[in-house]
Amino acid sequence: MLIGLVRDSVMQCFCHTCRAPGILPAVSRRSVPIKKNNKTRSKQPRLSKKVKFITTEIRCQEKSRGGLSYEVILAEPAPNVPVPRRPVTPGKNVSVEEIEQKLKAAEERRIFLGAKKMAEISNKLAKVEEATRKKDEITNEFITQTKEQLESKMELHLEKREAIISDMKEKLKIHAQEIEKTRESLEQQKADEQKAIEEKLKIAQFLRDENIKKMLDRLKEHERRAELVRQNKAQTQELDGQQNPVALSG
Repeated sequence: MLIGLVRDSVMQCFCHTCRAPGILPAVSRRSVPIKKNNKTRSKQPRLSKKVKFITTEIRCQEKSRGGLSYEVILAEPAPNVPVPRRPVTPGKNVSVEEIEQKLKAAEERRIFLGAKKMAEISNKLAKVEEATRKKDEITNEFITQTKEQLESKMELHLEKREAIISDMKEKLKIHAQEIEKTRESLEQQKADEQKAIEEKLKIAQFLRDENIKKMLDRLKEHERRAELVRQNKAQTQELDGQQNPVALSG
C-alpha cells in the first residue's frame, strides 16, 4: 500500500493532474490545464474519506549525456492506522412459512427448468430424428435411383450384347455359307480338272497305243520288205551260181 501511494504521488507530481499539492513550488496547479477523462471508472469501496499523502523528496541528476537519474527519498513511515470496517447490517427475521414458500418456489423453478430442459432435449431429439429420417429417405432414394440406373444400364448392356452376339452369329453364318460355297466350287473345279486330266490321259494313252501300233506295223512292213530283199538277193545269187558253172564248163 505504501509503495502504491508513493508511486501515485510521484506520477501525480510529474503529470500535474493529480489532486495532491504540487511538490515543485514553481509549478502552479491552476496554470496547468486539467485533462478530463471521459472513460467510466468502476467504483471501488473507499476505506476512508480522507486520503493521506506521504511527503517525498525527489532529486534529479544528469549522469550521462541525454540520461537522467532520479532518487526518491521517502519520509518517515507513519504508524499503523486501523482500517475502519463497514458495520454489519443485521439480518432480517425470516419465518418458517417464507422459507417453505421460497423452497417451494425453488422446487417449482427447478421442476420448470427441468421440464424446459427436457422439452429442449426432446425438441433436439426430434430434430435429430427428423434429420436422420430425412437422411435415410435421401439415402434410400439415392440407393433406389442408383439401383434403377444400374438395372437400366445392365438391361441396355445385355441388349447391346445380345445384338452384338446375334450380329456376330449372322456374320459367322454368312461366312460359313461363303466357305461352304467356296469349298463346293473348289471340289467341283477339282473334279472337273480331274476329269479333264483323265480324259487327257485316255487320249494320250490312245495316241500312244496308236503310235505303238503304227510303229509295229512299220516294223513289220520293214521286216517283210527286208525279207523280200533277202529272198530276191538269194534268188539272184542262185541264178548267178547256175550261170557261172555253164560258163566255166564252156
